[in-house]
Amino acid sequence: RSHVQVLGGSNWSLVLQGQWMLEFYAPWCPACKQIESTWESFAKESERLNITVGKVDVTQEPGLSGRFFVTILPTIYHAHDGIFRRYRGSRTLEDLESYVLERKWEAVEPVAGWKSPSSIMMHGMAGLFHFSKWIRQIHTYLTGTLGIHVWISYAIFILATLLISLFLAL
Repeated sequence: RSHVQVLGGSNWSLVLQGQWMLEFYAPWCPACKQIESTWESFAKESERLNITVGKVDVTQEPGLSGRFFVTILPTIYHAHDGIFRRYRGSRTLEDLESYVLERKWEAVEPVAGWKSPSSIMMHGMAGLFHFSKWIRQIHTYLTGTLGIHVWISYAIFILATLLISLFLAL
């Protein structure tokens, strides 16, 4: 049984309370696979460290990856009572533990307020990432299920964008 708490769109706000280390990963990512056993070992030490260890699959949770503005995999954040800091240290078990035990996170600049995952700005970013997933699903349906050529699908999206823009301009 894993000690790592899986987070998603419905329970991500748990990281706003207490102390967390949160990894954003993708199942296909080689670097993410490389850190997987270390992350699990780190989670096994979570009670001793007085921290909760979580993970987010960005392929399943595009809204959360948008909310945290994840652009590199794996991305690790430290959260303490709703204040977020990006972890950029080594990904060894010893370094992760010392980051928490020695409170090295206090020396790291917190994420700016407007870029904080709980801000209105990043809530909007999460919406854009959800929207992009929806567009990908439509494209896959058009090309895969209906058998429409890829370029025709692109043309449909271009036409839809123009029509929506014209409608909004009115």
